Amino acid sequence: MSKKVLILAGDAVEALEIYYPYFRCLEEGYQTTIAASSAKKLHTVVHDFVGWETYTEKEGYLIEATAKFEDIDPEEYDGLIIPGGRAPEHMRLNEHVPAIVGHFFEANKPIAAVCHASQVLTTVGEYMKGRELTAYIACKPEVEAVGATYRSESNYTDGNLISGHAWPDLPGLMKEFVKQVNGVGVEA
Repeated sequence: MSKKVLILAGDAVEALEIYYPYFRCLEEGYQTTIAASSAKKLHTVVHDFVGWETYTEKEGYLIEATAKFEDIDPEEYDGLIIPGGRAPEHMRLNEHVPAIVGHFFEANKPIAAVCHASQVLTTVGEYMKGRELTAYIACKPEVEAVGATYRSESNYTDGNLISGHAWPDLPGLMKEFVKQVNGVGVEA
């Protein structure tokens, strides 16, 4: 039986941070579901640094969310991916997201969080206390506010929580995520 992976997303999800993990999961043979507040085509964005003190944003490709957060049973999934972009700032307001994310912590299933995904993790502060992770540097205050330790490394793994700083770090993040989904490297 193939593994199942859930990707939480929304409009303004960073294009590389959803497409790379999505295609990598398909390549691995995982049944992969993209869930959002509604099942629809999501607008992705492209973030880059082009001489500004912060990133710029351009429109990206569309990607289909085939499920709604409210219809997700997280027990059906073997791993969770939370991409960044601006989507996490509004995804974290959805009443169903904390229970979904909390399940993966409780069940010790792999969670890949990149860039601004740490904003979603603030909804499950009870699981973040004492954890260590990396994220986009602008998210450091939120990471620390929930009692976690911000790590400056590009990729950082703390048990089942696999975190990446930004889209250039996806190869290392996905390598560890796939390893854990396949049952290698997670201690209970």
